[in-house]
Amino acid sequence: MRRLVLAFALALIAAPALADDRPLDALVAEYDAFSLAQDPITAGFEGDRSALARLPDVTPAADAMRKQALLAFQARLARIDRAGLSDPARLNRDFLGWTLDRRLQSLAFDEARFAFNSDAGFDQDLGYLASTTALNSEADVQAWLSRLRALPGYYVASIDNARRGIRTGWTQPRSTNESVLARARAAAATPVDADPLLKPFTGAAASIPPARLAAQREEAKALIAAQIRPAQRAFVAFLETEYLPASRPKLAVRTLPGGEAYYRWLVRNQTTTTLDPDQVHALGLSEVARIRAAMEASMAQTGFKGDLKAFVASLRADPRFYATSRQDLLEKASEIAKRVDDQLPRYFATLPRLSYGVRPVPAEIEETYTTGRYFPGSPKLGIAGGYMVNTSHLDQRPLYELPALTLHEAAPGHHIQIALGQELEGVPSFRRNADIAAFTEGWGLYSETLGGEMGIYRDPYERFGKLSYEMWRACRLVADTGLHWLGWSLDQARDCFSRNTALSPLNIDVELARYVSWPGQALAYKVGELKILGLRAKAREALGPRFDLRRFHDAVLLAGPLPLDLLEARIDAWIAAERARG
Repeated sequence: MRRLVLAFALALIAAPALADDRPLDALVAEYDAFSLAQDPITAGFEGDRSALARLPDVTPAADAMRKQALLAFQARLARIDRAGLSDPARLNRDFLGWTLDRRLQSLAFDEARFAFNSDAGFDQDLGYLASTTALNSEADVQAWLSRLRALPGYYVASIDNARRGIRTGWTQPRSTNESVLARARAAAATPVDADPLLKPFTGAAASIPPARLAAQREEAKALIAAQIRPAQRAFVAFLETEYLPASRPKLAVRTLPGGEAYYRWLVRNQTTTTLDPDQVHALGLSEVARIRAAMEASMAQTGFKGDLKAFVASLRADPRFYATSRQDLLEKASEIAKRVDDQLPRYFATLPRLSYGVRPVPAEIEETYTTGRYFPGSPKLGIAGGYMVNTSHLDQRPLYELPALTLHEAAPGHHIQIALGQELEGVPSFRRNADIAAFTEGWGLYSETLGGEMGIYRDPYERFGKLSYEMWRACRLVADTGLHWLGWSLDQARDCFSRNTALSPLNIDVELARYVSWPGQALAYKVGELKILGLRAKAREALGPRFDLRRFHDAVLLAGPLPLDLLEARIDAWIAAERARG
């Protein structure tokens, strides 16, 4: 596929004749260097070999330093006149301004006090890295050992952050804390030989002498036994004796000190819009009604006689809709992925060079993990992306939902979008690696709809599964705002999923636990998807027969993830450029 260069963006609109981007370019380069220095995880994936030996500094002192640096960047950015910049530089300026404000707001709310949630946390960070770390040289091995040595200090700093949460009344609810305690106990009790932190030593490069690699693995085991296990046991004790007794009494984050302002910001931050919680709730109810009608129509196409509840019950009881083994589920996911790959060139002018694999969710986290997820790879380090499939509880993983899951997590969803962003040239790192859920998750959900056009859903059952997944995201709007803004109970939040989706009870419970402990994030999916669909309709109407879906997808993806207002401005510019092409 053709090379990804910033020239694509430059072609949209001609630059001002006397544009001088040099002051902004210098500021962006400095910010990139600062941001990567503060985030060794991302820096490592970007190819910085020295960063592979470090973990982030999560102490209050580091955050105070970051605040001052961000304020200085913000002041310098304000002195750069937007009018005198080329269009690509204007996008960099707008995006950097948005990013600086976002990071400063996060620091102002001291989000580090939430050191963990039901889905993730500092206690799982290195386990995730272990599954994406390749030991291709002696330097890689030494870097991984350095990260293992740094892990106990990372635990201490993160527990201190959670203690500050206790002192200031910012804690997770008891249901979350019990779940985190269970996983912490399991980690602390894992036999050293079976520790997931040893995974990188499996499949290490053949250039490392086997005897040397065996000795280094033993060194890692000694670190785990002597330093990491005590840190994990200390975390268990902290949860048992300090954090669990201090659990916040209500589920709603709005009930925390300053919680109302915090949730309003979370809604704006996660959706990248000006929507308030009540507007998001109303949008969710509207989408639930619309999708419900489509689900009933799809049910009718199967010939089933009865209501939606009875139909879902019949699906759950039918063994043809369930895999017979973990391997069977992985193979079915892989077959769907290859059928999708077969169609991609018809819908995308530009595809990434980086490939992806279909892998099981690691056994040590599968019990409380979502049904599937994407683990980014690294073109710089030679690591493929990973479509992670939860192969536990097979009776809770219906096959009619698998095509939608695959489209979302692998291609054309997260893998295509993220890998293309990683491969962009001439685009700053802070943009390529931006965590903008409204864009990334909106694209993932849009990809589920695109799968229908690609012919991936083969029968009414799979189309029903797709609609059930879309309803899941609509119910997220209702449930997240219900829980954190309207003060709903878990049963009230569960009702939307139980009445309107085919999600299994286990998946519903796992999802609700996630929304309770990670407020706001679940709002991004539907809001982002609706924006992308709206922009596509706008472009089609404006361009008529000149509308090219492959070029539209390039316009959406080839600037990296964007806040939705900047995405709309980009598509407006693309429409104008397409008209000018004649």
